[in-house]
Amino acid sequence: QVRLAESGGGLVQAGGSLRLSCAASRTIFSGNVMGWYRQAPGKQRELVADITSGGSTNYADAVKGRFTISRDNGKDTVYLQMNSLKPEDTAVYYCNLQIGPNWATRYWGQGTQVTVSS
Repeated sequence: QVRLAESGGGLVQAGGSLRLSCAASRTIFSGNVMGWYRQAPGKQRELVADITSGGSTNYADAVKGRFTISRDNGKDTVYLQMNSLKPEDTAVYYCNLQIGPNWATRYWGQGTQVTVSS
């Protein structure tokens, strides 16, 4: 049982920046992956970036070089720093947690709206 509390979404102009945060309600002691997904109207949900408990990262091609994912295991929090935002980044962003070793259970945040104006 883990709750994910997201914050940091909002409205920004193209070229601006936002920092999303996602705090887990408790420490996850086993291996895990935390990440950010997004879903724009009329499109399927897609992975934006994720990071393992060991610190390995993965990014979607569309955000490479602009977004940075990080985590603070001491605070049970994952961050997504979004720079050089584009209108096509507009979407609802969801925090996600997967816990090993079976990776069968996914926890989701409530979603936070990111809107980038041109």
